[in-house]
Amino acid sequence: MTSSATSQPLHGVLPVLHTPLTEQGEMDHESLQREIDWAFETGADGVVVAMVSEILRLGDRGRRELVEQVCERVSGRGDIVISVGAESTAGAVDFARHAEDWGASAVMAIPPVATTLGATATCEYFSAIASSVSIPLVVQDASGYVGAAIDLGVYLELLNRFGSQRIFFKPEASPLGPNLSKLRDATDGQARIFEGSGGINLVDCHRRGIVGTMPGTDLLDGIVALWDALQAGDEKRTYALSLPIVAIVALQIQAGLDGFLAIEKYLMQKRGLFRNAHQIQPVAWTLDEETRAEVDRLFALLQAAIE
Repeated sequence: MTSSATSQPLHGVLPVLHTPLTEQGEMDHESLQREIDWAFETGADGVVVAMVSEILRLGDRGRRELVEQVCERVSGRGDIVISVGAESTAGAVDFARHAEDWGASAVMAIPPVATTLGATATCEYFSAIASSVSIPLVVQDASGYVGAAIDLGVYLELLNRFGSQRIFFKPEASPLGPNLSKLRDATDGQARIFEGSGGINLVDCHRRGIVGTMPGTDLLDGIVALWDALQAGDEKRTYALSLPIVAIVALQIQAGLDGFLAIEKYLMQKRGLFRNAHQIQPVAWTLDEETRAEVDRLFALLQAAIE
């Protein structure tokens, strides 16, 4: 259990890992190893365990198992960010300490999803998590598909309390771009912000000053190529890569979290990284044949743009 943290603050492309399952519904450790290896071979700066890792459905034991497996298998190749949000402050703190003990570079948290907290209670929840560990906390607003939006004042207070080396941000509330700019401007550019739209807003958010992105792993080769094009200022390549990514994510986002999970796991199986596309049940949406056919067409366009 050694730390994976790099000497630089969190940055770059940090894909959220998908949790592969066996036919019996257990965690598929062999496929998880393939996924992690492929992520670093493809150019990821680290990996993340978060919402599309199905952590809300894994249960306490499953979440801890996934964290331990990921931290062991990364083997110091990059940063590891672990989502630790929970329905209680004590639960979130426990998950955060567990992640740090296993060598995570940073933790990330959403607010509780079963209740809508006011600004003061939300701030104290995040403060308790940040105070419980020595590694950075990424404050995530996942209200586009789960939980409630976080008030700008909460972001500012957390930054004031802990500083820009300990608090990072992943705002996802709509409208994403303008909200990101408000946070940037309100902190005089101090806030270190990650894009978390799956890639659909990556071009716009990059122009607004993000330090990195946390997409799903399914489109990682396209996202890495797009990030490199944005960093290089290559407008032609930027849009050639961006348009099929945006179209795929538009299909995912129409069904919320289950839409992301179904299409992302389908693509992981299509790539040969996963044995199947099984999700933890129950789910509210499954991939129909017409959507699958459109995903295939768009995926082929993305692969052609990457080459």
